[in-house]
Amino acid sequence: MVGDYTYPLWGALSLGACLGGNMTIIGAAANVIVSENSAKEGHTIAFLEFMKFGIPIVAISLVISSAYIYLKFLH
Repeated sequence: MVGDYTYPLWGALSLGACLGGNMTIIGAAANVIVSENSAKEGHTIAFLEFMKFGIPIVAISLVISSAYIYLKFLH
């Protein structure tokens, strides 16, 4: 069927956009809400401090997602 080749691309775009937003505080709305609520309670989260944890988590998530895309669509 025409367009079947686009399914892996849409899957990769969706996973990359959703998971990539978790790298920084401003990358996802949930991150902003949590950092603001944390600051209200007296526990500030610095931008670079958040990235110190965000980068490895996003890297691991994207590796797992890449394996999923490969196994589901390209294998």
